[in-house]
Amino acid sequence: MEGDGPAVAGGFRRPTRAEVAAAAGRGLVDVIGPDLRVLFCGFNPGLYSAAVGEHFARRGSRFWPALHRSGFTDRELRPWERDEMLRQGIGITSLSNRATARADELTSAELVAGVVRLADKAQRYAPRFVAILGVTAYRIAFARPRGVLGPQPDGLGPARVWVLPNPSGLNAHFPLPALTAEFAALRAAVGE
Repeated sequence: MEGDGPAVAGGFRRPTRAEVAAAAGRGLVDVIGPDLRVLFCGFNPGLYSAAVGEHFARRGSRFWPALHRSGFTDRELRPWERDEMLRQGIGITSLSNRATARADELTSAELVAGVVRLADKAQRYAPRFVAILGVTAYRIAFARPRGVLGPQPDGLGPARVWVLPNPSGLNAHFPLPALTAEFAALRAAVGE
């Protein structure tokens, strides 16, 4: 399967530096299916995630705690629990499926092209919401230079679009409590 990394029972082992470096350009398999409450959409896979073959796989990723603490999941899920994510109505994809060391290695054209693929996925799977993880990615990909966090005027197929902060630990503007509050605002909208 594309994107499979050094998996072990119950998760995965830590990849070597060489395995992480070799993951450049590799993609990940979407966690997606019908009847999703939210399809979360990141910029692109990081090298570590691509090396192990799972979204938001780096130890200390703030995506999983924010997802749980905001009420989306009944416990903190692990990156390899794809079936459980889908059971709880959560999916994950990326605007670009090209792993890079940093998001700024992506071109604007890659992000814009990603919206076309994302719209196709939204039309096919009909999630209630598509949550873009990163206001910068949203501004570039959707050609909305003044875009802000929260609900957006854009729709993708039948899905409403919502912008959340990037959960990367490099996003110092949003410590975990603030990130969780933004996720909780989306959770409240999903519950309406």
